[in-house]
Amino acid sequence: MSILAAIMMMVYVTGLVMILLFTFMQINLAYTYRKSVKNGSLTTPYKKTGTFPFVTVQLPVYNEKYVVERLIRSVAQLDWPAGKLEIQVLDDSNDDTSRIIASMCRKLNADGINIRHIQRNDRTGFKAGALQYGLERAEGEFIAIFDADFLPPADFLLRTIPGFDKPGTGMVQTRWGHINRDFSILTKLQALALDAHFTIEQQGRNQSGYFINFNGTAGVWRKSCILDAGGWHHDTLTEDLDISYRAQLKGWEFRYLGGVITPAELPVAVSALKTQQYRWTKGAAETARKNLVGVIRSKIPFARKMHAVSHLLGSSVFIWIFLVGIVSVPLLWLKYLGYIDPLFFKLVSVFIIGLLLWIYFYETSMIAGQPDTAKRWKAMLTQFPLFLAVSMGLGFHNSMAVISGYAGRKSPFIRTPKFNNIQADTSWKSNVYMVKELGMSTIIEGALMVFFLFGIISAFLVNDFGLLPFHILLFAGYAILFSKTIYEASLKSAGI
Repeated sequence: MSILAAIMMMVYVTGLVMILLFTFMQINLAYTYRKSVKNGSLTTPYKKTGTFPFVTVQLPVYNEKYVVERLIRSVAQLDWPAGKLEIQVLDDSNDDTSRIIASMCRKLNADGINIRHIQRNDRTGFKAGALQYGLERAEGEFIAIFDADFLPPADFLLRTIPGFDKPGTGMVQTRWGHINRDFSILTKLQALALDAHFTIEQQGRNQSGYFINFNGTAGVWRKSCILDAGGWHHDTLTEDLDISYRAQLKGWEFRYLGGVITPAELPVAVSALKTQQYRWTKGAAETARKNLVGVIRSKIPFARKMHAVSHLLGSSVFIWIFLVGIVSVPLLWLKYLGYIDPLFFKLVSVFIIGLLLWIYFYETSMIAGQPDTAKRWKAMLTQFPLFLAVSMGLGFHNSMAVISGYAGRKSPFIRTPKFNNIQADTSWKSNVYMVKELGMSTIIEGALMVFFLFGIISAFLVNDFGLLPFHILLFAGYAILFSKTIYEASLKSAGI
């Protein structure tokens, strides 16, 4: 039993150390962001362009009948000379989406808009394959890309193309907005996470000269940069992150324009969120497996290299969160039975600093959206605990994705279902793209919910409450995800 206790203690401490190291890297970015806000260097000046280079807008689409018309109408209103703009609808659909696109293209062509409906014989390479197929037929010097759930503002190109004022700039990324932030508590929590990425991570990295990433949409590429990086590859689920690193390792500079906001729709269902999270976390692991050695061997500055390594390995934090949670319950009982010295838990209590740092991180990310300190902290107190619980509840689901990515196991690109829901209602429940069956992961999440409920009960049985807040968050996270997934599956089964 002492050997088992030692192993669990080692896993527990290692996990806490790894999480804390990642946290320090994130806090460094938060500090950079706060300093940039203070000195005013985040301001993105609007520069009128004196020239109008040819731009190709690519819209990769697969079965998006609920939002594709909205997307095309929005892109058709872009303010750019008609003779210098082409729109490619890269359509891999096999449902009514293709009919909607064809009809829209006919109408817009008649109005003098240069829009092409491009279809392939098969979906080889999924989104990456579609982008590469369109690239080979694109006339533009610059390539703007929008996913189906985005609504670019009319002045998008006027505000982003001037960002290529230096010939070495290969990509300009804009910030995502949220057209349905207030749809539900789920969308509010997603907005909190994405805002942190776009305010602190993207802005902090860009301000410090570190590598940033193209977010797959709402950005513009210099076509020669894509070609120099080797084009779009489909050997990872995050082709955007992959090509970002390949391009920057080639010496291309990226630019982030936080002042340019491109609105988009957040997933309103837990099943859709899980699909998105799985693709993002597994794809990040695949990209790390592919590019990490190249980053380490590169001659880029040490600080840039360390942040790039942290960026690529960031998804592995879910593994450590999951492992720390799993071993914490038996450790509680081993301490009670006398196999672990109470001093151990007193020493590791220092890691509570990690939680305080994460509070600082997310409070910082809210500065741009809510400059009033009192209102900002009120939102933090009501949203952050729930955000923390759901993030922990995704521990198992995302850990399996990361492990699969590191192991090199391939899986198809499953895009996130779109709903075209802005106001809270029930129409999304009949979405034909929703997952219809419960997977084994949902059953395991239910078991983990019970496991951490046992952890909560154990605190009272052994009269030791040090880990109780941790177990409450874990129980709440798995309970929310499990119950919501069961509820959504029941609606589909009932045909609602």
